[in-house]
Amino acid sequence: MAELETETQRRRTFAIISHPDAGKTTLTEKFLLYGGVLTAGAGSVRAKGSHRSTTSDWMELEQRRGISISSTVLQFGYRDCVLNLLDTPGHHDFSEDTYRVLAATDAAIMVLDGSKGIENQTRKLFEVCRDREVPIVTFINKWDRPSRDPLGLLDEIEEQLILEPVPITWPVGDGERFRGLIDRRSGGFLRFTRTARGATEAPEELVDSDRAAQEEGDLWTEARDGVELLDSVGREFDAKLFESGELSPIFFGSALTNFGVRLLLDAMVDLVPSPTPRHDEAGEPRALADPFSAIVFKVQANTDRNHRDRMAFMRVCSGRFERGMVVTHGPTGKPFTTKYAQSVIGRDRETVEEAYPGDVVGLVNANEFRVGDAVYIDSPVR
Repeated sequence: MAELETETQRRRTFAIISHPDAGKTTLTEKFLLYGGVLTAGAGSVRAKGSHRSTTSDWMELEQRRGISISSTVLQFGYRDCVLNLLDTPGHHDFSEDTYRVLAATDAAIMVLDGSKGIENQTRKLFEVCRDREVPIVTFINKWDRPSRDPLGLLDEIEEQLILEPVPITWPVGDGERFRGLIDRRSGGFLRFTRTARGATEAPEELVDSDRAAQEEGDLWTEARDGVELLDSVGREFDAKLFESGELSPIFFGSALTNFGVRLLLDAMVDLVPSPTPRHDEAGEPRALADPFSAIVFKVQANTDRNHRDRMAFMRVCSGRFERGMVVTHGPTGKPFTTKYAQSVIGRDRETVEEAYPGDVVGLVNANEFRVGDAVYIDSPVR
């Protein structure tokens, strides 16, 4: 019981939502870079030649069109936590898959293009999150390009989404003059250095205010004026409002150059809640410590080019999963042996020996499993 509680508290399960081309896939790659999964250069969906393929986008159609289609479940360690990132399609042709995946998350990152703001697909996906009361962390991306006024973007979020935006970081400059970020929590200025093709973590330098004013000039003055305005109107983070979906912490940055990626990843550990009990169809919570149960939220065919396989992805809702355990498939009442339990990153697979609430497990050749099915041991649940 103590181990289950400890391991569950270490989990963070979240998705990324965005309009196509807002930078979601690039951000996913950079999370893997900062999480230590990618030791070489992180792939970019817009890179050329041999660099075109990314870890999370693996289907031929995805690589050819430069978009994310199939959801990929990515698990990686960061600090002392285990992060489960459910990478969702951004293209509207495949939005139904995204709606299903959002049923398995505890939070979502909403990625906005700094020059375009809120776009149609982002708005639709946000409404799904709101219906499911999914907390939203906002990342305003592509700040290394000419961008809109940051205060204007905050107004747009508040007016169009009826969501209170609370900046945690604030940009110093934009486009080619994007120098770094002010962390409003500490007041410190983090200045970044670009790396070749963003293939490694961006070096960060903590600069004090006096030195920043001397070296950054008008860029620093303009940024400080923005922060002081936010302070004067009381834009402060409130955990309860965030978890209820009424408030969104805002982070600025550039996934392409890695500016602000670490700060965003830290926020997923520090701000996003760990898994909580899921409710059954009668509205009763199934305690995390109850016997094992999970919900199937995605079924993917042909994930292995060598076999015509079929994988059912399930989110663990309660108890501890152990590979080889015999579970009951709720709709049919049939037993199912979980001998072939795997995790997937792109084309790569790893055998899953154990999993805890919030984790995602792929079951190979679970041919009768459908989206929404529950699996369990001991006490039945829907």
